Amino acid sequence: MQAVLLIDFGSTFTKVTIADLDSEDIVGTARAGTTIKTNIMEGLQAALAQIPEPVGGWNFVRKLACSSAAGGLKMIASGLVKELTAEAARRAALGAGARVLQVFSYELTPDDLELIISSKPDMLLLAGGTDGGNKEILLKNAKMLTLLPQSLPVVIAGNKVVSAQAAEILRTQHHPVVVADNVMPELGVLSVESARLAIRDVFLTHIIRAKGLDSAEEFLERIMMPTPAAVLSAAELLAQGHGSERGMGELMIVDVGGATTDVHSIAKGDPSKPGVMLKGLPEPYAKRTVEGDLGMRYSSEALVEAAGRRLNDYLGWTEAQVVSQLGLCKQDPWRIPQTEEEAKFDVAMGRMAVALSVDRHVGTIEVVYTPFGATYVQHGKDLTPLPVVIGTGGVLLHRPDVLEILQGAVFKPEEPMLLKPQNAAFYLDKEYILAAMGLLREVAPLAALRIMKKHIVEL
Repeated sequence: MQAVLLIDFGSTFTKVTIADLDSEDIVGTARAGTTIKTNIMEGLQAALAQIPEPVGGWNFVRKLACSSAAGGLKMIASGLVKELTAEAARRAALGAGARVLQVFSYELTPDDLELIISSKPDMLLLAGGTDGGNKEILLKNAKMLTLLPQSLPVVIAGNKVVSAQAAEILRTQHHPVVVADNVMPELGVLSVESARLAIRDVFLTHIIRAKGLDSAEEFLERIMMPTPAAVLSAAELLAQGHGSERGMGELMIVDVGGATTDVHSIAKGDPSKPGVMLKGLPEPYAKRTVEGDLGMRYSSEALVEAAGRRLNDYLGWTEAQVVSQLGLCKQDPWRIPQTEEEAKFDVAMGRMAVALSVDRHVGTIEVVYTPFGATYVQHGKDLTPLPVVIGTGGVLLHRPDVLEILQGAVFKPEEPMLLKPQNAAFYLDKEYILAAMGLLREVAPLAALRIMKKHIVEL
């Protein structure tokens, strides 16, 4: 057996998956509470101990990990125009697996600096200006960022004419400062891959150590990427296939976690109906959005607030009942429902997280009236024809009501402006292996694809 150890250090749980490259299958999976506040290895060893060892013990040929522990990768992005370079910077950060705390446009102000300080980001992404375009904004914002009291890693992905000069300014206060290609080299043209790779490299070489995860690297081969980046990589592989092994085609993955709900779509998202005009920046084929206010435990209070009356109406509960159940979630982020009432609340919260996160991920359509009559304008991706929706995350794995939760992703006739899937088939990542398969893709992509096709099951 060629056993590969694949670990996801999550914000709530540490998940372990052992795969066998010979049989192209899963040997075992387990999870235990993440112990970032003591020693990250305690939770890992507790999870690993749950999988029976073969005679002679484990002899792993590879040991790889991803992490969203200690808040994952938290970033601030800044650009010139909100809808252009600032948005391009945001997409680069999300594609790298980050949670984007704030996005600033135009010149940074003293109030913006105060917000950066209070947000406590792990990294800054500074963009602005097309290549050969506006130079002043990148240099001015670089100077402003030197006024921050703490040193932070910075990735510069703006106007290439002054990027090196901006880097020299920033290096007087911050470390490391890395220059990547411009996220918008020409007006309306996105080029985020260089910035994504730079963010990932800084995460691996600097952020891991700052979060106390480096102790695990003495046992592991290495921590390779943030967890969301691993899930997005797995989604791409599952959709596109590898070599002669076919994938599933265009799809969406909804990952409902304790702190955030992430949505990944691997789809073009072009208008599905004739006569619809696209507006705004081109959407990435592999798109990720993360909602930091839609988590099941650490963000439960924000999720209840975002859901508003929808949650009460869905449950048929009073405000007092919701507040009571919310208190249990806030007290114990590792809590598994103990009563029928708690289980009902978990299902409702999961459905709200799915519905709201997909609402924010998909494109919208609006009617615009012109002198020549009404026309339809699409912003973002049209995912109404999407054939596959995959659910993953704790609430989906431990409840029999999976379809009820995932129905939150479905198009509603009463909300025709939201371009959500209309007739998708639903699947479940029943053993929580997507992040692990994103890791395995780095060393054995064909095995990773075949394992996913075995273990991601239609509901």
